Amino acid sequence: MHVITQKRVWQAKSRFPQSSKALDAWYRLIKVNDPANFAEMKNLFPATDKVGSHHVFDIAGNNIRLIAIVQYRAKRVYIRAVLSHSEYDKDKWKE
Repeated sequence: MHVITQKRVWQAKSRFPQSSKALDAWYRLIKVNDPANFAEMKNLFPATDKVGSHHVFDIAGNNIRLIAIVQYRAKRVYIRAVLSHSEYDKDKWKE
């Protein structure tokens, strides 16, 4: 998959240094795989949910939430935000 706005991953690594390795692992895994649908994505990342048109990936033991739009045919992942669990719970990312 081609990750659009991968800069958000690098920013999150500096913002959440304790979760840097988990973010790296997520990025490396998504780059080398091409899931064809949500079921395959769920097999690849079991801690993934769909919220409307967004995929929400739980990273670093549910400490971080990576929110993205996935286009399976185009093989693209558009990262909207990388938030702490408490930031995610405020639902401001949905606005």
